[in-house]
Parts: sequence; C-alpha cells; structure tokens
Amino acid sequence: MEKAIIGKKIGMTQIFDEAGRVVPVTVIEAGPCTVVQKKTAEKDGYEAIQLGYETVPERKLTKPELGHLKKAGDARKKTLKEFKLAKAAEMNVGDEVKVDVFAEGDRVDVTGISKGHGYQGVIKRHGAHRLKETHGSGPVVRHAGSMGANSDPSRIFKGKIGAGQMGNEQVTVLNLDVVKVDAELGILAVRGAIPGPKGGIVYLRNSVINVKEKGAAAGISSNPQKASARVNPQKASARNK
Repeated sequence: MEKAIIGKKIGMTQIFDEAGRVVPVTVIEAGPCTVVQKKTAEKDGYEAIQLGYETVPERKLTKPELGHLKKAGDARKKTLKEFKLAKAAEMNVGDEVKVDVFAEGDRVDVTGISKGHGYQGVIKRHGAHRLKETHGSGPVVRHAGSMGANSDPSRIFKGKIGAGQMGNEQVTVLNLDVVKVDAELGILAVRGAIPGPKGGIVYLRNSVINVKEKGAAAGISSNPQKASARVNPQKASARNK
C-alpha cells in the first residue's frame, strides 16, 4: 500500500467530463490527517503508521486516549486508523497527510460503515420469496416459513438466511477511480457510491486490484499452446514450403 487517508463522506453529486458525459461522484472531505504513531520492524515486527483525523476538544477524549496522543505533540484526534504503507519508514510522528497525496486517475478502495436499517425480516434483508396469499397462508405471508430441518440433523445449519439486524457493518468498495482532487478545499470526488451516511467516516487507500489498460497486448498470448499465440511455428513452416 502506497497511499492512505481518512475522510468524511459529504454526499453525492454529478459532474461532466471533457466529453460532456455525466459522471456520478461521491464527494469526500479527506484529511488533513496527522501521524500519531509509527510502528517499526525492530520494535513491533512490521512497519506501519497510525493516522489521526478530526480534531476534538480535550474534554471529549479519555485519559488513555490523551496519554496515547500526547506522544504526537498537540494532536487531539477523534478517529484513529492504522495503515501499512510502503513508505512508512520515511514518515515521522507529527507529519501531516493531506488530500493531495492522491491525484486524478488514481484507483482507491473505500471502507466505511453502511447505513443501519434496524431489525428487518427475511424478505427485505435477503430478498426471500413470500408465501402465496390465495390458499390458506393466513397472516404469515412474509414469514420465513419452513427451515427444512428433520430429525436428522435436528438443527439449522449456520448461514441460513433469516430476520435480523440489517446494515450497520463494515463495507469496502473496491477499485473506484478518483475523478477530481481539490487541494485548496481538501476534498476529492470518486466515481460511484461509497458506504455510509452523509457525515460518515471513510478510509481511502490504494486499490488492491491491478487494472490493465484496454487494448494493451490485445490478441497476444504468451502461452504457445493457445491458438491465440502470435506465431504458430507449425503453420508458418507449412506456409513456407
């Protein structure tokens, strides 16, 4: 991982690209973040940094949090998140990470807490089929129905869909491209939707997916056994005769 930052979801809007096409984007207020802790291979066994985001009054932090943050100087941060960065060894406690670490065209993975929908039934939560309403189903047309358990195994297997808490869980959306970066306002826009409500905390990092350019090495195979190989020595020798 090369770059990472903590931000806040502002909301969705749309912008127009150079070709005049509408691009739906999510606006994120990213940074500035402060390095509040540095992990080293000698002491901790790995290299990483802990970023702090959103300054809060000292009275809103606990004593353990204050003791931890005092090592970073006057940093009173509400949200802390650790990232294993490739250049973590070059960064020091107290350094600031701003939105300009990202540029237009970068691919990012965005992690956030999805919107909570409370306790929901199996139809809304999992898209289950409801019972028919014509022949004696009674008032249970939206219930889960039979679970299919008999005397053997006499239980319900783990993972069976059912009613329960919906949403309010960590979700990561992969491979979103950065459409615009405004270093002066400290915001960036990513294509598409990201998890969480307006004002929710999100974590941005370099995408783990490697995207290949379209048309690059099209029709060329490095496997000589495939028919799509550029040169077939058997066919070439036949043509030369």
